[in-house]
Amino acid sequence: MAFSRSIAFSAFLLLLLINGSFCFYLPGVAPQDFQKGDALQVKVNKLSSTKTQLPYTYYSLPYCTPKKIVDSAENLGEVLRGDRIENSRYVFKMREPKMCNIVCKLVLDAKTAKAFKEKIDDEYRVNMILDNLPLVVPIKRVDQDSTVYQLGFHVGLKGQYSGSKEEKFFIHNHLAFTVRYHRDLLTESARIVGFEVKPFSVKHEYEGKWEEKTRLTTCDPHAKHTVVNSNTPQEVEEGKEIFFTYDVEFQESDVKWASRWDAYLLMSDDQIHWFSIVNSLMIVLFLSGMVAMIMLRTLYRDISKYNELETQEEAQEETGWKLVHGDVFRPPNNSDLLCVYVGTGVQFFGMILVTMLFAVLGFLSPSNRGGLMTVMLLLWVFMGLLAGYASARLYKMFKGSEWKKISLRTAVMFPASVSAIFFVLNGLIWGQKSSGAVPFGTMFALIFLWFGISVPLVFVGGYIGFRKPAIENPVKTNKIPRQIPEQAWYMNPAFSVLIGGILPFGAVFIELFFILTSICCAVRITCGGGALTSHRALLHCTSFSSYAFFVVTGTIGFYACFWFTRLIYSSVKID
Repeated sequence: MAFSRSIAFSAFLLLLLINGSFCFYLPGVAPQDFQKGDALQVKVNKLSSTKTQLPYTYYSLPYCTPKKIVDSAENLGEVLRGDRIENSRYVFKMREPKMCNIVCKLVLDAKTAKAFKEKIDDEYRVNMILDNLPLVVPIKRVDQDSTVYQLGFHVGLKGQYSGSKEEKFFIHNHLAFTVRYHRDLLTESARIVGFEVKPFSVKHEYEGKWEEKTRLTTCDPHAKHTVVNSNTPQEVEEGKEIFFTYDVEFQESDVKWASRWDAYLLMSDDQIHWFSIVNSLMIVLFLSGMVAMIMLRTLYRDISKYNELETQEEAQEETGWKLVHGDVFRPPNNSDLLCVYVGTGVQFFGMILVTMLFAVLGFLSPSNRGGLMTVMLLLWVFMGLLAGYASARLYKMFKGSEWKKISLRTAVMFPASVSAIFFVLNGLIWGQKSSGAVPFGTMFALIFLWFGISVPLVFVGGYIGFRKPAIENPVKTNKIPRQIPEQAWYMNPAFSVLIGGILPFGAVFIELFFILTSICCAVRITCGGGALTSHRALLHCTSFSSYAFFVVTGTIGFYACFWFTRLIYSSVKID
């Protein structure tokens, strides 16, 4: 009776939790209400570019700085992504439009002009944040009656004056902000649901000598409309005087706070390749069904044949796959390495599975900046328990006795190879003064997660796995290995791997084309006069991904083959 009550109470609590999960933005990002006149602080983030892979802090360029730069608290994922969120001099008042606000005046010298030109040439974009919403530039689509959004605005642009072939650099020094809000019908409070900007390059002018109260003749602070165009752009050259200004207007929106990220998640190319998806699915089903049918018919025939010969005492000579029953479960060469990679693959698989579960439940919402990377890193650390358990269980089945050695190799081998390259790349990025360089404090945190949590968990898992009874094979292994005859050329391991991979590749290569075209782009990074081509610059991330993919899929393939082999040999009577 008490047991049934506890089950009912647990189910009731679970229903409450499920019901409550629809009442707030997972993982707990609550909306913020603003009254008319409340201060809105715009924060600045990193400078990013699709042309290079090196992000920089906003104040690495001589933009207008506040009296004191305050860094916002960031999670581990944000730091690893290169985000550096800081305060700025852009401050609004809720639902109070203001035009031609002067932020600061800057006179360019040779150094600052060169810095702006380099960032403009590399197509860097400025990222800002308001109420946890990233700043976007709305762009009308020509082919459709819709709007897409690009994160951040360009530092500037390159162009030519009419009648001249000389290329000039122009800076976006005037920003026309639009803050969209959703007002509560019962109260005067409102919630921000959109943050947009239209950047302009404006050569501001004034009369007389510049003083603090001097007005610009190129824009009117009492106007009721923002700047819509610019006939005199602001050129970036040594000695030029630049005024940074902005307009801000507020527009009421029907979009509710819970749906404010929908517009940000719309893709510019949102066409789904249904034909290729259906084609790949049909190929997978056809090939899987054909192989499964052939295997099942062959196995049923062989098993019935072997068992029938045993009952009639006619088995004078073993044939087929029964012939190698005494060697099929023999530990392979470098079995320790196999155990290590199987454990690492289990660790990866557990991390991916739980991450996908969290994403489906809504814990990894886009409002939680850096949450995905943080969750994946922490899950990798805690999945070390499964890695140690899996490697120790397999190691004991192979008659191993030094479980501490195999646990240490499982905990160190893959992370060490990744960390070695990570530290080298981090040193190079730090030399370029990029915000992508991981600070020393974060590096110590990563080392602590590795040696302070992950390694001990691997040893705990190894200890538990090694104390378990060894996995018993369905057949005994011969003490003397069978002599393997010389194999035909098509039985060479390299050729077999190539042939075995053709069928899966044929099922996914169409979708693989769209995936690769979505993530691959030409990248050139200039470092000290030299150039890193896209192949070298992208080598580290693609090689890591391929390495991890190899480990995960290899582990899945190993366990599938291991289960299948045990199943068929346990179905045959062998003396």
